[in-house]
Amino acid sequence: MQSPHGIKSTAFRPPVMGRNGMVTSGHSLASQAGIQVMMEGGNAIDAAIATAAALGVVEPTGSGVGGDGFILIYCAETGTLAGVNATGPAPYAATRELYLKDGGIPMKGIRSVSVPGIVDGWLIAHERYGALKLDKVFAPAISLCENGFPVSYKLAGGIKGENPRFAANPYTRAVFTNDGEPIRVGEILYNKDLAVTLRKIAAEGRGTLYEGEIAKAIVEFSDAYNGLLTEKDLADYHARWVEPIHTNYRGYEVYEMPPNSSGHILLQELNIVELFDLDSMGCNTAESVHLMVEAKKLSFADREKYMADPDWVDVPMKGMLSKAYAAEQAKRINLNRAATDVPAGLPEQFEDTTCFCTADRWGNAVCMLQSIQSGFGSSLIAGNTGILLNNRMTYWHLDADHPNCLMPGKRVRHTMNPVIVTKDNKPFLVCGTPGADTQVQTNLQLITHVIDFGMNPQEAVGAPRWRSLQNPMESTVPHTCDDMLQLEGRFPEEMREGLAQKGHELQVLGDWGGPGSAQMILIHPDSNALIGGSDPRRDGYAVGW
Repeated sequence: MQSPHGIKSTAFRPPVMGRNGMVTSGHSLASQAGIQVMMEGGNAIDAAIATAAALGVVEPTGSGVGGDGFILIYCAETGTLAGVNATGPAPYAATRELYLKDGGIPMKGIRSVSVPGIVDGWLIAHERYGALKLDKVFAPAISLCENGFPVSYKLAGGIKGENPRFAANPYTRAVFTNDGEPIRVGEILYNKDLAVTLRKIAAEGRGTLYEGEIAKAIVEFSDAYNGLLTEKDLADYHARWVEPIHTNYRGYEVYEMPPNSSGHILLQELNIVELFDLDSMGCNTAESVHLMVEAKKLSFADREKYMADPDWVDVPMKGMLSKAYAAEQAKRINLNRAATDVPAGLPEQFEDTTCFCTADRWGNAVCMLQSIQSGFGSSLIAGNTGILLNNRMTYWHLDADHPNCLMPGKRVRHTMNPVIVTKDNKPFLVCGTPGADTQVQTNLQLITHVIDFGMNPQEAVGAPRWRSLQNPMESTVPHTCDDMLQLEGRFPEEMREGLAQKGHELQVLGDWGGPGSAQMILIHPDSNALIGGSDPRRDGYAVGW
């Protein structure tokens, strides 16, 4: 198969097509949950929430009720986009001084937990846009909890690695082990307590989770393990509606979430790349990849200096998204040499996560990212609630001068960034990926693969992938210099040699060893057919109807 630009197909699966609905997610059972809800009369918003709830069951490494996230929605009735920021803040008792005294923020355990926000985001999105009642929307996830599901190879590997922690705690031991032994591939995993929690949320709304019975159970668990969460932390939290940010890329409008999301980085990257003739450079050549990596470096440097919770920090967003600023930034790129020292620009002068996408026959579209941070979050289930709690506190800085420095009640800087691309005010692409700082780099590749090089969604998510690391031992704590470019082994030797000659330090991964779990839906501009692609590197599948 050839694309319109003559790029040979890299897809080992065909794209999935449908007319009535499409769901792409990180797990086939979650995609089926979304489609099931659509087949019962639900729209893309109902399907997104059903998929979200199901992913918290079948992909517990990445997300769930105990985490947070962002929701980007295109409403066909109004022809407008809206965003939901469902990221929870640091507990009121979480001070910089406390963590410094304790030797830093732990990667696991109860002191790594921030206020869970995603469920309130689901609920306000459903209240405004949903068509079905919540009990029907949550029904597939509840069934997966109660009746169980077979553990995949990927999930079994994660459970095995976490088994020492899981086996040591009675609540995780009951869900993720067989009498202390890790659940193996093909065995059935149940979380019946989580089913009870989802039923209560469906029946009682946000009150039970943030002010009622479940909130009290979470706080009692936190207290028992010397945690920081209080009933006030939960009661005071509310997800909020926000205005998406956007830029125009070659005639397409690309929408992202505003800070505290890092979505502005993708828009800055696109503004810079647009100034170059990417088509003449070629797809996945040393020239085009070098350009994108250098644009990434400039944009990440701005994030490091300027971006944090906008309730606490004045983020110069107008300047960072300015086309004039992009032109100045582009002048800093040497097309023949990789930069090694990349300070932030001056925009003021110009003023383990999961991703899934849904689209329906009425023209609505949703891209959602939700996360409990790293694999299995804190690795703690909050008592008999079945809720696996996040470890989002690990994304804070403890440097008092850093814009992302920890403060009680402040929202941490997030890497999650859902994407919707429109053409002539209609959705054209819905896409995204998990992967921490990799997300905006992968999204840059996805968008250019489709818009510049004519790939279909499955080709775009399956194409060889690169990522620029800020440090070879990349952690959740951002660094300030770039010194490693990872490439999948499918990139040709000639291309790798070209990048090395430009000064990039390379690390070659396995042929399919790249990061992320990219998901994409393309809405055909003429027929409105829904075309889905899901990353073959993980457990994800596109399901169409």
